Amino acid sequence: MAEHHLLVARRARYHQLGQLSARTRRVWLVCHGYGQLAQYFIRHFAFLAEADPDTVVVAPEGLSRFYLDGTSGRVGASWMTRDDRLHEIEDHVNFLNQLTGQLLAACPPEVEITVLGFSQGTATVSRWLAQATFRPAHLILWAGGFPPDLPAVAAHALLHGLRLSVVAGTADEYIDAEKLQAQLEQLRQLGGSPIVATFAGRHELNRELLARLAAK
Repeated sequence: MAEHHLLVARRARYHQLGQLSARTRRVWLVCHGYGQLAQYFIRHFAFLAEADPDTVVVAPEGLSRFYLDGTSGRVGASWMTRDDRLHEIEDHVNFLNQLTGQLLAACPPEVEITVLGFSQGTATVSRWLAQATFRPAHLILWAGGFPPDLPAVAAHALLHGLRLSVVAGTADEYIDAEKLQAQLEQLRQLGGSPIVATFAGRHELNRELLARLAAK
């Protein structure tokens, strides 16, 4: 038996807060974690767009959706699994590149872009930005790691000189202090200069810390 692949067109979903225009000064691109949906994830960032009409928040959604419990009820999305992962990664990179090309075409050239990945989304945004056609002003890796399989040359080109924040809750059930330190060391070895930000919380976002990161 031989496995084959066929490239097809399909619809990708994203949600947006605010309107892009010549006045837009800041764009936040935020990628959710495993089992989440963009329409709910983006609500955590609504206060940024509400406080500043020149800020737009965009939340792409993973291309794979599934029922979170059994065969009905709540639905979540995933960026990838271990099955056919290289093609899933390629599909998401193409989706995010096409999306940002469309978004940036509607913004002034000097627009400031912040990219945030949460949990599973941290690996997604890292792999994507290593192949993206633009460079963000700020990369935030929140409650997740940098992909260890990203080629060192590509990782160094992305991380060197980049404003990079690594965020974790002090009670995160997936990232303890040892894992956090290992992640920081990995990023430094790849040429990054990560700034660590923690908060009293678990595997979740934190509005107060988000506001501080946005204000810097």
